[in-house]
Amino acid sequence: MLAGIIGIDKIGRLEDPPFPLKSAFIITQYPGASAIEVEQEVTDQIEAALQELPYLDKIISKSVPGRSEVQVDILEKFGVEDTPQIYDELRRRVGEASIRLPGGAAVPVVEDDFGDVYGILYAVSAPEFSAAEQRDMAKNIANELKQVDNVAKVEVRGLPIEAVFVELSQQRLSRLGLSIDRLQQGINQEAVVTNSGSTRFGDRRLTLSSGKPFEDIQDIRNIPIGQAGTTKILNLGDIARVTRQEIETPLEIIRHNGEPVFIVALSVTLGNNVVKVGHSVDQRMAELMLEMPVGVSSSVVYAQHHVVDEAISTFLINLIMSVGTVVGLVLFLTVMGTIGIMSLLGIPLQRISLGALMIAMGMLVDNGIVVAEGVVVGVNRGLSPREAASKAVSRTQFALLGATVIGITAFAPISLSNDNTGHFLVSLFQVIAISLLLSWVLAISIVPLFSSYLLKTGSGQSEDDLYSGRLYQPYKRLLSISLRHAWLTSVIVFGIVLISIWGLGSVRQAFFPTTNSPLFYIDYRLNEGTDIQHTSEDVRLLEAKLQKMPGVESVTLFTGRGPPRFSATMKPEQPNPAYAQFVVRVADVTKMNSMMLETKAQLQALRMDASVQVSRAEFSPAGKSKIEARFSGPEAAVLRKLSGQALDVYLKQGLIDTKTDWRPQSLQLVPEYNEINARIAGVTRQDVARALSYNTLGVPLSLFRDGDKLLPIIARAPAEERGEIGELMDREVWSPIGQAYIPMTQVVNQLQLTTANTTIFRRERERTIIAQGNPPTGHNTQQIQAQVMEQIDAITLPQGYSLQWGGVYEANIEATTALGSKIPLAFGFMFVITILMFGELRQPIVIWLTVPMILCGVVAGMLITNLPLTFPSFLGVLSLSGMLIKNCIVLIDEIDKRLSEDEMSVETLFLASISRLRPVLLATGTTIAGMAPLLTDAFFREMAVCIMSGLLFSTLITLIAVPVFYKIALGRKLEKLGALGA
Repeated sequence: MLAGIIGIDKIGRLEDPPFPLKSAFIITQYPGASAIEVEQEVTDQIEAALQELPYLDKIISKSVPGRSEVQVDILEKFGVEDTPQIYDELRRRVGEASIRLPGGAAVPVVEDDFGDVYGILYAVSAPEFSAAEQRDMAKNIANELKQVDNVAKVEVRGLPIEAVFVELSQQRLSRLGLSIDRLQQGINQEAVVTNSGSTRFGDRRLTLSSGKPFEDIQDIRNIPIGQAGTTKILNLGDIARVTRQEIETPLEIIRHNGEPVFIVALSVTLGNNVVKVGHSVDQRMAELMLEMPVGVSSSVVYAQHHVVDEAISTFLINLIMSVGTVVGLVLFLTVMGTIGIMSLLGIPLQRISLGALMIAMGMLVDNGIVVAEGVVVGVNRGLSPREAASKAVSRTQFALLGATVIGITAFAPISLSNDNTGHFLVSLFQVIAISLLLSWVLAISIVPLFSSYLLKTGSGQSEDDLYSGRLYQPYKRLLSISLRHAWLTSVIVFGIVLISIWGLGSVRQAFFPTTNSPLFYIDYRLNEGTDIQHTSEDVRLLEAKLQKMPGVESVTLFTGRGPPRFSATMKPEQPNPAYAQFVVRVADVTKMNSMMLETKAQLQALRMDASVQVSRAEFSPAGKSKIEARFSGPEAAVLRKLSGQALDVYLKQGLIDTKTDWRPQSLQLVPEYNEINARIAGVTRQDVARALSYNTLGVPLSLFRDGDKLLPIIARAPAEERGEIGELMDREVWSPIGQAYIPMTQVVNQLQLTTANTTIFRRERERTIIAQGNPPTGHNTQQIQAQVMEQIDAITLPQGYSLQWGGVYEANIEATTALGSKIPLAFGFMFVITILMFGELRQPIVIWLTVPMILCGVVAGMLITNLPLTFPSFLGVLSLSGMLIKNCIVLIDEIDKRLSEDEMSVETLFLASISRLRPVLLATGTTIAGMAPLLTDAFFREMAVCIMSGLLFSTLITLIAVPVFYKIALGRKLEKLGALGA
């Protein structure tokens, strides 16, 4: 009790288990390069350097115009403690590769914190304040929140980005003969911080300061521009418009309920109580908002601590409701002791460990019930409470220990599975192992102790009197008939099992369930190359409709990239200006599916050309597309043709959300460079590119320092000269040789509008395109997958091209393979334990013949509820086998003891079976009752139904099957005495 009180205060509290996301991103900027140039000149070099590392499982790269992204996944066999050293070597290899990168490519950045979970998100609105003021606010908020105990990281996203723009018209540049290079040189001479040395002054040394380059924008306007040594010098402000303003193409744009905001995201130090830290952060954030100017406000986008607090409160309510009798007291003590041990071992309370405790709460009382039943029977037969307690423990303790170990072993494959699914679920095994072993210790100590205090010596009833109640009569009659017709009963039992196996084909299949988080997501994609400002404006109408939809509490819109990872199971989208994601919070989770359907219909009506995917969070590592066909090979055109054939199959099968990860090709302007004229004029391709950049987004010149903020100084043409694509050919290019501007038409024949791949994915250094799709809502993923695979596998692949299946199919195979390889070991261990317990093969064979009977209840339960058979429910079937074997051991152990103490007769077997009816039914009933709270939990719902229905049906069948099988196994050793049950 004391351990539990201490532990419940100190134990860590999280939403999801802290499992390692051992992935890193290597991001390299290569401004001006096309996707193919990025792939061949940057991505390939980095991949080649990384491929030699022996620690890597997968290398997946994405090349887009101006940027390379290489994702590396570390092999599962390496633990969290190995990753720092692996990342160090990875950085060294990337550093070596950077030497071979082309000029113009930036230094690669290695992001190894991709898996960090920012469980607390605030949206801060400051509409009346400048970008600089918002940055100061954000810095102050981040610094203050970092001071809260056990806050690990604070990230700020969505702040407006400013720059200093220097705008000169083409006519003025030409008249002055001023090149962009000379403009840059003039600004840099004033902007660069230089060392002025130091001088001795008496016994001191004084540092000489060159002064701050710029105090404000006016200082930039006063920069002299012209030819050194001449009087042809003008201030920059005399010839150019110098302004400080937000850039036109930010990395991302974030709105919350229609208002522009920036996001403050926080993560909690691993192993700490997220509830306690979260409430401290809420309090500090409220204090900071009081200190902010009028007009600044904050809203909660996601609060992990509220989710965790609610889950733990629900568990504690269920625990309190379960406590009542002696057995209830043991349950309470077991749970408290388990929490104390969990705190000691660093196992936090989170979704899986809480679910394990709820599962365990149904199983924890089994041992106590058997012992308590033995004590009650003893005192009713005339023994003193102390004698009855002693006899009950000595008679059952070792059988219960063996049964408990078998029950624990049934969950062992989960802990032995060394993949992400295993890491996610490992606490399920840990918590159940701790709690069940503790329940056995308390069952043979606390239960008999309190039973001896509370019970009084009975009147000495006979066994017939003890088992004459209404509960026993139907069972006596049925068991009597079954034992008289043992072989017929066996055939009927196996017939029921075969029917259940056949019915398994009608059960819906799925991989992982959805969460019960009151959030759903809308992924909105326009054509590749769409401007981020257009994407942001394009969704305003839907944004407004969502806000007015009944039941919607808030709408947060992330344009240009996905939100921070606020849940361990989500995978944020990487930067893409044509992408937007809504995070919609609803008031009632039960109505969310209908709201999602309505939302998708409205979106598709608004924009037929947009790709829209509406989804809710899942516990699946497979991603948002359930069905994925991966085609790999050298030529992009061939890959697109193959993926197009796959998409045709998807559409014929009625799949939704169909697309490829390469997305459609985008439009681009390609200057047709006149090599001969350009050589005569002394103009290079770089000069042309610089001129085009000046007349569009602008050319970076230098940096402007405003306190701790560094703003780029960008030279560009005035807005009126940047408006029309057709006018680009009317611009001029600087000739370094002629020291003058010449017409663009002299060195560029025309600007061609072409299509190009702007996204190129590779896997293991080979180009790979993925055809993606989802089954329609409510359809069996496994059945549709099989139909689709049959048709796509029939596609003839050219030489050098291959097809692999990803999505749920691959994730399911990986998870079940990792788990399945451990199942024979666990079941073998369980079988050995049963042999060691009984010392011969007869009893273990009888026990294991009952295991297939769990399917009877599982199939019935899943068909009645119309729930899919998911990976967690598969784990439920495994655990169910342990529970059933435990009941069988208790029953057969009693039969063996009776046969050794009394006559070797069918009558003795009959009476022994009757004596175990109440404890077996009570154990089954408490386990089923313990599962009931999990029916409202999205992750454990299918598992709970599997266990509840499977245990109910299998227990009823095994109460008949075990005595019948055992009678057949004993054969002629049993004497047939009298009319059974008479």
